[in-house]
Amino acid sequence: MTNRTNHIQISKNFHLHEFQCKDGSHQVRLHPTLLNKLQQLRDQINRPIIITSGYRNPEHNRRVGGAPNSQHLLGTAADIRVNGLSPTQLLPQAEAVGFTGIGLYQNFLHVDIRPHPARWRG
Repeated sequence: MTNRTNHIQISKNFHLHEFQCKDGSHQVRLHPTLLNKLQQLRDQINRPIIITSGYRNPEHNRRVGGAPNSQHLLGTAADIRVNGLSPTQLLPQAEAVGFTGIGLYQNFLHVDIRPHPARWRG
C-alpha cells in the first residue's frame, strides 16, 4: 500500500506532499504566496513543474549543505525543474511571475519569495 501522507490537492496542479521535507518525516511548511506563484508559473508555461526540494527542516537542511538561513527552512522556497525546459529557459518565466530570489543551477532553478531581490548561479 502506498503511503498517502500529505496527498492533499492544494492548488489546481499541486499536492502538499510535493513540498514536504525529503528526509521521510513528511514535515511540510509552505507559504501560500510561494504556492500561488508556482501555480502562476505552471499556468504560464503549461507544463508540469517538478519540485525537487521544498520545505527542509533544520537537520535535513544541514545534511544537504543548505545555507544556514535558507528560505527552504521557512517554506518560502522551492527547487524546481520542468521536463523539456532547461533552468536557463525557465528563468525569465520565473522572473515574470515575480519570484524575488532566483538561483540558477545546472539541473534546477531555485525560486523563493524573500523580501529583497537576489540572483545567483550555483
